[in-house]
Amino acid sequence: MLKKYAIESHPYIGVFSAGSEDLVVIPPVEEKEVFEEALGCSVVKTTIGGTRVNGSLMGMNSKGAVVSDIIEDREIENLLEHVNVTVVPDAQNALGNNILLNDHGALIHPDIEDEAMEAISSELEVEVKRGTIAGIKMVGSVGVATNKGVICHPHVSEKEIEKLEKLFGVPVSKSTANHGSGWIGTCLVANTTGAVIGNLTTPIEMGRIEEGLRYLED
Repeated sequence: MLKKYAIESHPYIGVFSAGSEDLVVIPPVEEKEVFEEALGCSVVKTTIGGTRVNGSLMGMNSKGAVVSDIIEDREIENLLEHVNVTVVPDAQNALGNNILLNDHGALIHPDIEDEAMEAISSELEVEVKRGTIAGIKMVGSVGVATNKGVICHPHVSEKEIEKLEKLFGVPVSKSTANHGSGWIGTCLVANTTGAVIGNLTTPIEMGRIEEGLRYLED
């Protein structure tokens, strides 16, 4: 199921929320029903480091979550009631912007250090590779990955697509969202059940996202 939405009038759903097959994390002020209906999973409300930009600061799959080291103890305790959490110190600490992942693999910003890379691999139980999408290092901001498909920036190269398909084990498609934004990871949160997408997204973009994430196969 696809649902269009805005978080406090902002269409960049992926900046504020992070999701997996089992859980979606949203800011405290949001109504959780739209996320429950679209993604078919549990919802937890929290901040990270006192901010609402959860999607920019954490990455998550079915095995656990990796979170920026700005997170506070009370926020960790809140998340631990729902998911295993590992705090990952790194200069590239906007982890959600810098990681694209599903239950099979993770693509990370090329400048993330080896220690952080190993922590991500260990916590999320996936193969981790460094790389870019459309030459952009902030791979979590320009792609969305589920266990059925990956959609990413329309300028992604064929070489990058080949690497993505091998790493994630699913087909890769190109799309925009929010009326032409190639920074598609900032525009939505998704799993294999459905997605919550920025309310500026056009019907044509909705169709591409629906096809790219293989919702039409159900």
